[in-house]
Amino acid sequence: MPLPGAAGPPGAMGTAVGPMSLRELLLAAEAGGAAGGEEEVCVVGIFGKTALQLCSEKEALVSTVCDRQVFPLFPEEDPELADGAAGQEGDPATKDYNQLQAYYSQESRVLYLVLTSICDTPQLLRACRDLAAAENREAGPGHPSGGPAPLPHAEAHEFWKHQEKLHCLSLLYLFSVCHILLLVHPTCSFDITYDRVFRALDGLRQKVLPSLKAAIKDCPVGKEWKLNCRPCPPRLLFLFQLNGALKVDPLPSRGQDPCGHLEKPPPKKHSPKRRLQHALEDQIYRIFRKSRVLTNQSINCLFTVPANQAFVYIVAGGPQDGDDPVAMLLDQLRSNCTMRETDSLLAPTLSGPRRYQMMRHGRQQLSFHAESTSSSSSSSGQLVDCTLKEFLWQHVELVLSKKGFEDSVGRNPQPSHFELPTYQKWVAAALKLYEVTIEGKDDDPTCGELSSKIMSSIKVLEGYLDIDTKFSENRCQKALPMAHSAYQSNLPHNYTMTVHKNQLAQALRVYSQHARGPAFHKYAMQLNEDCYKFWSNGHQLCEERSLTDQHCVHKFHLLPKAGEKPEADRNPPILYHNSRARSTGACNCGRKQAPREDPFDIKAANYDFYQLLEEKCCGKLEHINFPIFQPSTPDPAPARDESSPAPPEGEIEKLKEKEPQTQGESTGLSLALSLGQSTGSLGTYPPDAQGGGDNAESHGQSGDSKSEKRPSLVDRQASTVEYLPGMLHSNCPKGLLPKFSSWSLVKLGPAKAYNFHTGLDQQGFIPGTNYLMPWDIVIRTRTEDEGDLDTNSWPAPNKAVPGKRSAVVMGRGRRRDDIARAFVGFEYEDARGRRFMCSGPDKVMKVMGGGPKESALKALNSDMPLYILSSTQGRGLKPHYAQFMRLFVVVPDAPLQITLTPQVQPGPPPCPIFYPEKQEITLPSDGLWVLRFPYAYVTERGPCFPPKESQQLMSYKVLRGILKAITQ
Repeated sequence: MPLPGAAGPPGAMGTAVGPMSLRELLLAAEAGGAAGGEEEVCVVGIFGKTALQLCSEKEALVSTVCDRQVFPLFPEEDPELADGAAGQEGDPATKDYNQLQAYYSQESRVLYLVLTSICDTPQLLRACRDLAAAENREAGPGHPSGGPAPLPHAEAHEFWKHQEKLHCLSLLYLFSVCHILLLVHPTCSFDITYDRVFRALDGLRQKVLPSLKAAIKDCPVGKEWKLNCRPCPPRLLFLFQLNGALKVDPLPSRGQDPCGHLEKPPPKKHSPKRRLQHALEDQIYRIFRKSRVLTNQSINCLFTVPANQAFVYIVAGGPQDGDDPVAMLLDQLRSNCTMRETDSLLAPTLSGPRRYQMMRHGRQQLSFHAESTSSSSSSSGQLVDCTLKEFLWQHVELVLSKKGFEDSVGRNPQPSHFELPTYQKWVAAALKLYEVTIEGKDDDPTCGELSSKIMSSIKVLEGYLDIDTKFSENRCQKALPMAHSAYQSNLPHNYTMTVHKNQLAQALRVYSQHARGPAFHKYAMQLNEDCYKFWSNGHQLCEERSLTDQHCVHKFHLLPKAGEKPEADRNPPILYHNSRARSTGACNCGRKQAPREDPFDIKAANYDFYQLLEEKCCGKLEHINFPIFQPSTPDPAPARDESSPAPPEGEIEKLKEKEPQTQGESTGLSLALSLGQSTGSLGTYPPDAQGGGDNAESHGQSGDSKSEKRPSLVDRQASTVEYLPGMLHSNCPKGLLPKFSSWSLVKLGPAKAYNFHTGLDQQGFIPGTNYLMPWDIVIRTRTEDEGDLDTNSWPAPNKAVPGKRSAVVMGRGRRRDDIARAFVGFEYEDARGRRFMCSGPDKVMKVMGGGPKESALKALNSDMPLYILSSTQGRGLKPHYAQFMRLFVVVPDAPLQITLTPQVQPGPPPCPIFYPEKQEITLPSDGLWVLRFPYAYVTERGPCFPPKESQQLMSYKVLRGILKAITQ
């Protein structure tokens, strides 16, 4: 039975088989049994780097030594050949691009193991293609940049360093199963990085040696092999490529004049190539001795080098030596087409496959044919260089003859162990090591445990291989204290999330100025975590903002529960919110002022403060109460915070036109009717927003109100299970009421309580701004005498004018028979308690004496601003705003009906429109009424904050049509 991958003469061991994957060879040999596998074999491992070219020097070396074309000249990319499924789709970071190929030469009993990694052009291209494909998959077709996002520097560095660690595992495997190792390098200078790699391999081997011993303890190999986990300390040989760096002139061929260059000096004993070889040997030996890679006792070393034999070989480069296969084929074609005298002489001596011999024919040098001569020197006295096969075979013969390597030096050299295994024994040990070091097999619990131990020990390589990361970490660690200082500079003891983010950005800028390398992102994340821990460890300010957009000054705290007292000493403390901002406000009727804390919830802003003043001032006055939630269960629940559907388009258009809606159009629910309000007290909600003053309009409104259809009984029922957690507005769910009303309607007294000449007698008014504007309402006469009366003509003699006695005093109802005079005042109040009336949008009232002359029609027919600049500004640059807080209405004792329909939009669209729980209120006649507006406006999504400096004040408004008059 021929061995897997065996190559020999046809008929002896069967047809020659080409190279295959090492895994396939091991599995096939294990399944084939011991038949034909009792031959003793020498294992030669080949690794290293290759130049950026199509043909691999490592594969060409096997062909040169075996004197046949073992590997194809133009290899095809076969994903199945790559160990670790490197050609399959997936994450490139999880792939192993190291490929081990095996070729067994039956006639020479040498097994060649060729390691191809990312140091070789084919695997490097495959890894780059996989990375590009992964970037394309992550970016997707709709990436905004139009192309794949580049891989971050830290991730790319980690990927390549991970592949380097896997390469070291493959090298560890080769150093554990081979007798001879051949390091191939594409230049003629020694790569000093191999010293670092070999020191890393030595440290890794010492770390994983117990695991390797456990893996091969049952293999049929010798005791020394099991103890040291290798057949012998492998001998390392070096192969360098000239690549034209050193030109070697060949000896003159036949037909040339040997005396053509008489001026040349006599040749030296050693050729330039051999002198370079000796220099490299001395350099390599000194470097490895200095770094303690090589010591006197070879049994303790990762590898050995011979003391009395050459261990460096230099291959002359050039297109004729296989560097460029295309140039080689052209040169071969050119030589075959040229008739030469030597063709007839060399033809009978050709042996082996004809194709490979003809390919090598044009590349033969005269020095290579000196093997048959008994002398090692040419006629010119210069030593002839040996061939690659001769260089390698002097070491292979020591293995096959079982002499071993005696590479220990010093006074007391200790002999090293050596074992020449049979093919089947070597396969048994090599397969176990392959499973635990490279394949990471988890099927067997023992192998899986050993593989995990080996992979955990791979961190030993980081100190040797990842110098960039080590330098980067040291650099970033030095930058962290400077970044921490930048974060903590000019910080208050407690601060908010916004300040934390600003300081963190400043710290990251300082960090980025000093930190470099692949560890930049890692320590940037650590800086972020450190700054967050510093902020959250006793420096975190309460993030809650008041309804006036002021921050709570306490550090992070909890709110007291029902019946719980504040405790400032607890951690975290239990405190109420406090912004330390105080203002002065008036009660519901406006007669008494008191200081108030900055509110943080709607109940404290619109209800609790005014209820405290009710007991001292307004409690005995007549109120018109607004409907509120009446629970039918002991534990009512608030309505869920769901975004309510947008109002109909028709409603949006009408709101834009500043026209009030009927109850059915605005909310679809008559809240007043649902609580059993009478028709007379409720009145109607006319569709016109203009506040009267015209006789025809009054009649039109009255006619429309009679024909208006009332809501159905289903729409009149309000929920008694769920309540509205905020305020009533246009986007609220239907059928919900709040637990308390944010509005208040109070009667100060009869109509005569207001004096037109002196104005309101209340606290806080700026002088000259406490007057109400007159509002003349036309009343149609009903009797025949009153209808025939011409008010523009003088009365007849001895005939009294009807109603003259009741029109003597101004401000007490009707001045004439067909006109009734009401009074309206729009009051604004700032945080300092200063109050004033406005006679129109952005126009503060100023009366010198005798009462205002301007009518209220302009203000009633316009949108009044909710906020206005205070008439007296402070010294600071920040402007002070006054808020519309009260509406004063004097209803005369006349046959008319005045209704209130307040609507407030406390922000630009899409801010909803707020209104009381009773949208239309009829004011009884002969009274001085005060409608107190909410101090703060809150929706389910949060408060509507007062305007900033850059915002338009007219976006915060009280919609026109707040008052309407209807004659009876």
